[in-house]
Amino acid sequence: MNSSNPFFKNKSFKDSSVTTYDGTENKSVVIDYNDTMSVSGTINKSFALLFLLIASAFVTWYLTFQGYNTMILTIGGAIVGLILVVVSSFKPHLSRYLAPGYAVFEGLFLGGISAYFEMTSYPGIVLQAVGATFVTFLICFGLYKYQIVKVTETFKSVVVASTLAIATYYLISWLLSMFTSFQPVHYGNSMMSIGISVFVIVIAALNLFLDFDQIEKGVENRLPKYMEWFGAMGLMVTLVWLYIEFLRLLSKLSSRD
Repeated sequence: MNSSNPFFKNKSFKDSSVTTYDGTENKSVVIDYNDTMSVSGTINKSFALLFLLIASAFVTWYLTFQGYNTMILTIGGAIVGLILVVVSSFKPHLSRYLAPGYAVFEGLFLGGISAYFEMTSYPGIVLQAVGATFVTFLICFGLYKYQIVKVTETFKSVVVASTLAIATYYLISWLLSMFTSFQPVHYGNSMMSIGISVFVIVIAALNLFLDFDQIEKGVENRLPKYMEWFGAMGLMVTLVWLYIEFLRLLSKLSSRD
């Protein structure tokens, strides 16, 4: 870095790098920003996370159909996965370690919950939910790629606000149903419940546009390489949410037959 300031002539400073300090050992750590985020890198890491998730899901799926009680693995996977997502949202630089862990634990949850729906609803519901999720992803990706849907600040605000509202509603409903006789309106197979499921699926799908935009903006702004893991993890979280909501909707529709 060429500068008249003698401070920047120190050899610790190099082009496109930042020096931070470890408070524990008091050693300098140089973060090289020449190796930046790319679309191809994010795609590769998304496939890696998907592979880990499917492999992990197969474990609880197989054990469930073999007659084993996988409730601990299923619930434990959901809790640990949620914790890893929260930590990653505050510490993006740890995503390279947290994202694979999230895929493994979330896979345990998905395998167990998928096996439950397959046994209690109807055979083939999981395959249909996977197909619906995949088709929704392709449609949203096409709409974003060809700029049919543009992610504006207003779009972001509406989607984020709707997502937070859904999360708050789910949390309050869950707490009330645990400690009271309250029956949330999204339970059961009423038209109101089905309508809520459709609305939630729409909002989950719209979150895909935010994920695409975040990845694209990250590449344009030359964010650090570890943000590929962060972007891939965010995309995986949305796809998992979308898949679960499709499972619930298909289950409700089948119970009305």
